Amino acid sequence: MIVSVPATSANLGPGFDSLGLAVDLRNKVEFHPSKFFSVSIKGEGENNPRLKGNNLFVSIFNEHYNRLTQTHKKQNFKFTFYNQIPMSRGLGSSSAVIVSAIATAHEAAGIRVSRRRILNHSLVYESHPDNITPAVMGGFNAATVEKNKVFSQKKHLPEYLKAIVVIPNKQMNTAKARTLLPKSYSKENAVYNLSHTALTVAAFFNEDWEVLKLATGDRFHQKVRMKTLPELFAVQKIAYENGALMSTLSGSGSTFFTMAYDDDAALISSKFKQKFPEFNVKILDFDNHGLIIER
Repeated sequence: MIVSVPATSANLGPGFDSLGLAVDLRNKVEFHPSKFFSVSIKGEGENNPRLKGNNLFVSIFNEHYNRLTQTHKKQNFKFTFYNQIPMSRGLGSSSAVIVSAIATAHEAAGIRVSRRRILNHSLVYESHPDNITPAVMGGFNAATVEKNKVFSQKKHLPEYLKAIVVIPNKQMNTAKARTLLPKSYSKENAVYNLSHTALTVAAFFNEDWEVLKLATGDRFHQKVRMKTLPELFAVQKIAYENGALMSTLSGSGSTFFTMAYDDDAALISSKFKQKFPEFNVKILDFDNHGLIIER
């Protein structure tokens, strides 16, 4: 069996902890029962020996598998991970691990479960729904949490839009990035973000892409976080000078996410590569599928 989960970009400017979308960059795990427990990693993280000995996926998998099978008798599995999502770069690598581990545990136990159930289980490990929701559902999602459940609305993203991601050669820890944020916000800034978040959601659902540059203005988190890697201000400037529809910090960074029409994506990408040859620049399709289980 193969379980795969897409990368995600969250916040999307003003939608702090509430907006996110999925891009076609996937982590896959192939698994089957085995006489001996084993973990093999290919791609991102393959040269990090700690991931084999202290693997978040395995920990979450075991917790759910034991609960679902009502036994703590050890069942060995062989896991092979094919990782494409960069770690600690603001593209939802942790959410991909959480979602895939929970889905894999249910499959291994022979229990079919809804996407919504997997999403709600994921809240135990990730309290904010902005990454886990598009990881499970795909597409663009507006989400909130009430009484330990995720309530969300999804919008499919058209093929004529592309994502251009600039992935710096520097990681940014989400927990550390949160410590940079102010402990309170003025009423003016709160209203600014509320109104811009509302307009962003409306623009996505109405496919009014031209308003996104204005709508995705933010006063909560972006500038403070971007100051830790000032090159990101230049990334955003280049994006908008070359026809980007929106350009925002991806999650807490360090990746910067840009959306553009298909016809403009190559030019924007080339400008990024010229200015930042040391960064990894990718043009990606959007992912409308989310979690995929191949039985």
